Amino acid sequence: MQPFAVPIPTTATRLRQRTALVASADVSFRQRLYDVLTGLRWQVHEVESGAQAWAAAQARLPEALIVDSWLPDLNLPEFVGDFRSSFPHVDLVTAGGSSSEDGPRGPFHQELLYALQRSQNTDTAAWNTAPTLGVANAPSAKTGPDSRGGTAMSSAAVDALPEGDGAAAFKQQQPAPRSIVKAVSIRTESASSRADAASCSRLPELIGNAGCMLEISRRVRLVAPRSTPVLIEGPTGSGKELVAEALHRLSNRSRKPFVAINCAAIPEPLLEAELFGHTRGAFTGAVQGRTGRIESADGGTLFLDEIGEMPLSLQSKLLRFVECGELQRVGENETVKVDARIIAATHRPLAQQTQTGAFRSDLYYRLAVFLIRTPSLAEHAQDLPLLVDHFMQRMGRDAPLKRVDSGALAMLAAHEWPGNVRELEHVLERGAILAGDEAILTANEIDFGNVVN
Repeated sequence: MQPFAVPIPTTATRLRQRTALVASADVSFRQRLYDVLTGLRWQVHEVESGAQAWAAAQARLPEALIVDSWLPDLNLPEFVGDFRSSFPHVDLVTAGGSSSEDGPRGPFHQELLYALQRSQNTDTAAWNTAPTLGVANAPSAKTGPDSRGGTAMSSAAVDALPEGDGAAAFKQQQPAPRSIVKAVSIRTESASSRADAASCSRLPELIGNAGCMLEISRRVRLVAPRSTPVLIEGPTGSGKELVAEALHRLSNRSRKPFVAINCAAIPEPLLEAELFGHTRGAFTGAVQGRTGRIESADGGTLFLDEIGEMPLSLQSKLLRFVECGELQRVGENETVKVDARIIAATHRPLAQQTQTGAFRSDLYYRLAVFLIRTPSLAEHAQDLPLLVDHFMQRMGRDAPLKRVDSGALAMLAAHEWPGNVRELEHVLERGAILAGDEAILTANEIDFGNVVN
């Protein structure tokens, strides 16, 4: 392994501050890299997930991206490959090793490796554990020969060096630690590893490893960083709101409000005021003004559940907001500018309803820029054991944990589930109550209620 040293920045590069993204769910990891990189005159932007890194790279093309060896929302090898294809000029380095060996290396590549080494030298043992990537343990932070016969410099010794540009702060050449220079493998070599990669790519909100569920996760990851309107279609109880929440969580609006409104649950005369807000005295009973749900979602996400139930008279007013981002409160003449991403959901076939005039076609095409379909439970019945375990574990947080025996599971598997995942959750909760103090839920406690098979 050839030793490396931080290059001395030229006068031209000193005039422009370089920009680096640091992507990690680990706050301490981001803080360590931030401290080192800012000392090397980098401008650092911190993000917590792969989706946020993608959005930040689109907003400001950085010179470099340093990504942790694990991402909470994306499969790392898949993310590395997609990111390199979309941002070929960004020097991408992972904590588990330099993933730029088969990609571009920027003029400041050595500085990035140096920053990683400094971060590692001051880290705890948790830094060195990345079993899914096969990263070897780091060399000792003490001064002395390392396992490759080189000389490792302690963090204290590095700190004692004079401050200044990268080369001045790191005058002694250092061998690159194995955990920095080891390339990340982006190729799975067995059926089991492919299954593991598929499981990692699934979003935590969406339980199930069936192909249709993994496709939802893929689509969510692709569109979440954008402000593109999304229409979620699927049967009742199939998890449409969970998909909407995942879209918001993985977007750059995640720290702003997520405002949900069920268009079918509010009477038509009140729905307009609920959506757009109203002034005092705008109608009988309006004793004071009120901010509408759309305006409450400014900067964040507006989730319109059961959009197919919205009256035609309101669809035209919503269309204006979708087109230009402006709304008019009930009882006011002035317009208000609101920046809210719209996610709509419905169990109705809106495309067909546009043919009959039950839903405005112009609004449909504005909302359905990106379509996501949630499947019925029957379409991913192989995920039933995973879903049962998920719901039983969740109920076990507030009550003694129960388990479902094989007879009860067989009974659940034979059901058609017209109410989909929501029905399954309710059946399990009902069964847990009927089981009383028993730790095992048997077929005797499975009660489908009045649902007709």
